[in-house]
Amino acid sequence: MLTIADPSAVPAVRSFVHWVSDPVAASVPQVRSRVRATLDGWRVPVEVADALLVAVSELVGNVVRHAGGAGRMRVAVAEGGGWLRLEVADRGSGLPRLPAPRAEVDPESEGGRGLLMVHLLTAELGGELSVMANGLGKAVRVRVPAPRVAS
Repeated sequence: MLTIADPSAVPAVRSFVHWVSDPVAASVPQVRSRVRATLDGWRVPVEVADALLVAVSELVGNVVRHAGGAGRMRVAVAEGGGWLRLEVADRGSGLPRLPAPRAEVDPESEGGRGLLMVHLLTAELGGELSVMANGLGKAVRVRVPAPRVAS
């Protein structure tokens, strides 16, 4: 479900990493690599890590495409309270819209599926996708349960 989230409803965080970057195309693989290294270090199971890596690629790509001229972007990954959280924030003014799951997508269109994919992957993991707006822009957050790889 895509929701407008209450920023005060944040669980206790045990681990937190973030990066600030210019929203340019070269940022997508760089941020993805950093997120992968972080998730590997936290021993996140591969199926959860893969879903979050798709999410970060799509969300950072959306910032590059839609808010690239609006200043820097911030990407954060947090673990705590039994949850993993990925957040991509930018200074763009427009809020993203999630297409209805059964919406027809123009087969000739080159875009318009990324946020839907992120929503479906997040829901499959038992998580949620939310959008938070503030005076400086917006943040899109993916939150999923944080299972651990057995030692």
